[in-house]
Amino acid sequence: MSGAALRLIRCRRLSTSGPPGVRKVLQWKHLRKVAKVTGAVVSGGCLFITYEVVALNKAVTIDTSAILQEKYKSYIYLKATPSDEKENFAAGLTHKARRELHKAARRFVEVSSRVLLQSLDAATLMTQVVKPQVVKPQVVKPQEHFSHVDADPHEVALWVLLKRTMSADKAIRLQAVQELAEHHHWQDYQYQTAAQAIDQRTAVGLARIPQVDLRFFLRSPALPALGDCLSAEDGLRQLLASLPQSEVDKCVQYFTSLALRESTQSLAAQRGGLWCFGGNGLPYAQSLTSVPSEKVESFCLQALVQHSKVQSHCDHIVANGGLQLLQRVYQLRRDSLKIQRNIVRIIGNLALNEGVHQAISQSGWISALAEMTQSPHVMQASHAARALANLDRETVKEKYQDGVYILHPQTRSNQPIKADVLFIHGILGAAFKTWRQKDRDVSEEEKEAESREDYTECWPKSWLAADCPNLRVLSVEYDSHLSDWMAKCPAENQRKSLAYRSRELLKKLKLAGVGERPVVWVAHSMGGLLVKKMLLDASEDPEMHGLLNNTKGIMFYSVPHRGTFMAEYSVSVRYLLFPSVEVRELCKDSPALRDLNENFLNMAKEKEFKVLSFAETLPTNIGPMIKILVVPTQSANLGIGELIEVDVDHLNICKPEKKDSFLYKRSLQFILEALQSYISH
Repeated sequence: MSGAALRLIRCRRLSTSGPPGVRKVLQWKHLRKVAKVTGAVVSGGCLFITYEVVALNKAVTIDTSAILQEKYKSYIYLKATPSDEKENFAAGLTHKARRELHKAARRFVEVSSRVLLQSLDAATLMTQVVKPQVVKPQVVKPQEHFSHVDADPHEVALWVLLKRTMSADKAIRLQAVQELAEHHHWQDYQYQTAAQAIDQRTAVGLARIPQVDLRFFLRSPALPALGDCLSAEDGLRQLLASLPQSEVDKCVQYFTSLALRESTQSLAAQRGGLWCFGGNGLPYAQSLTSVPSEKVESFCLQALVQHSKVQSHCDHIVANGGLQLLQRVYQLRRDSLKIQRNIVRIIGNLALNEGVHQAISQSGWISALAEMTQSPHVMQASHAARALANLDRETVKEKYQDGVYILHPQTRSNQPIKADVLFIHGILGAAFKTWRQKDRDVSEEEKEAESREDYTECWPKSWLAADCPNLRVLSVEYDSHLSDWMAKCPAENQRKSLAYRSRELLKKLKLAGVGERPVVWVAHSMGGLLVKKMLLDASEDPEMHGLLNNTKGIMFYSVPHRGTFMAEYSVSVRYLLFPSVEVRELCKDSPALRDLNENFLNMAKEKEFKVLSFAETLPTNIGPMIKILVVPTQSANLGIGELIEVDVDHLNICKPEKKDSFLYKRSLQFILEALQSYISH
């Protein structure tokens, strides 16, 4: 400033020493312009720097932990893009300059936060993000203070929600997970930030939110490369061979030896260049459209399903790289729904042990399960829902063992569950296909298109869940066979009796929490006999009295209370079929069946169970030129409750034709009447 003043005085002296002229005026104007420009630049620069510092201090969360997370976020959306140095030199310099500026700014804010230690008010920020018409109560910690910030609300709200998911208060955690999933305005880099910041508990919670954005989940980690001579099939075979054969029953040993034997046959066939069409290679000849390696993988997975039911074997599967190997097969066989179901079935069994939850999460299975829950296939979504429910120890206290599937609710819900409805299938049935909508026989293309649009693969999941959202709907599955030739395990004969199945299912249902609230049973064919046996066994077990006392109603679809003629249709057919244990138990006027029915009638009258029975009136086609009435009306009549005859055959008695059909409407009416005092409509 002193130099500028001296120069100004000198200029004035020079201008007064000579004769007056134009030169004097021009020099003074130029000096004034220079002074003005210089002053403006200096003043503007000072004001700009002051404003930026003040605004930066106000705009960013002054919280050390949040700033550290913000610093990590910069590494996500500031990705280096490859460019040609000769053609895009200027763009590269700009990108590098922006990156350095961001680093410097965040470093400055981090230092400032450590000095000032100011916390950001979460509640004020969240009210800026939530839509005006939606008002949600916010929980504010005592140590959080109100402040006004000038930052993007979405940016700050993301970190506020992520911080709340780590709260020690369970209510705050659950609310934060719900709000995190409900916001659909996040950018891609914000989803990536959340995916890296959330913990296992939050990831499982998000996966159980209906239609959650899959960008919340990290992709499966890169899998280690297999050896040059190894395949996924070889990996499964080695995993099976490494598992102990102790603490397993004969059926598990049978499945393991079968899988290893088929693997050996496959290797021999590959070396010879031809499939083996004799002896143990017969399954390949029966399915020429299947690749042998895929067939062997299916055998190995079935054996692993049995091993995963043994708690002590779960640790061995995880320790020997089973989760990564299953992930490889899952990605390799995306076109095989059956293989994927078996894999997720194994994951669901492993998830029963909380000690392996972290390993399951680190293997990338949460993202795979979240994707499968959104599958249009009921079986795929239900298997994934069971696995996620076993992983979710935040909101689910029950554990669902293999064979117990949740049809509703399959996701987290604010709707309180007030009662349970259990579906039990019959011989050759299954947890899903038994309860599908009746198959329609249509020939016209328009009717066929309309049928596909309205058709449901599982009416309890689609129709009953919509009409009764406050019910938990479960479906139970067990193996059953008409003939010993069809048995999956030769040592399984002892498992086929009603007594054995009753004990096994009661254990599973107890772990699933069945009996803690009112229950309605829905059974088809032999499933009704199993329900009666389970209730009789529960009456003799003091620990299961809750299940007996909470049973409010039973609905029977063509249940052979007094046996069926099918079991003794003809001597030649009996010898041909080698009827299995369950079929022999269904013989008309069987002593065991008569005792079961009498004992149950006495108990049902004492407990005042509500009972509704449906009886078939049309014969069922059981083979070429063979039609029989599987369960006559007199056998379907329990002796108590209401009996309704329906003009359908044995297979379709439990498959309503449409939602407004009499069969479904009457079934729904019975469930509502049985639970009238426990649920609200």
